Amino acid sequence: MTPDSELPDWPGQRIGLPESGARSVARVGRRIGGIAIDWGFSVIISAAFFSYEPLATLAVFAALHIVSTALLGGSPGHLILGMHVVPMAGGRIGLWRPILRTALLVLVLPAVFFNVDHRGLHDRAAGTVLLIK
Repeated sequence: MTPDSELPDWPGQRIGLPESGARSVARVGRRIGGIAIDWGFSVIISAAFFSYEPLATLAVFAALHIVSTALLGGSPGHLILGMHVVPMAGGRIGLWRPILRTALLVLVLPAVFFNVDHRGLHDRAAGTVLLIK
């Protein structure tokens, strides 16, 4: 890159992803919507089974993310909004990536610090990227 073009034109360009459409990087608004949907499901489950205890809600949220990402490639919020989590190296997501990604996600700060490719610290640590289906 030349000094005038140090920043990519769109998130994911540096890693060979398209600007928009299928396989492009999910943008912040869609990510926030997915988290809101997941948190809503977690609150409903927590209220129904755990008297809406804060730690129980967080545990439900984490379990929801780990299980659904490992089995389906994304959380319910991701899937409803047309996103999925994929490993940067290709192949299957496995179990350790959703566990690490979720452990960091519940700390909140790793998710809000993201790079020019819109990959938060939780995605970079797990070697994943959130894409549009």
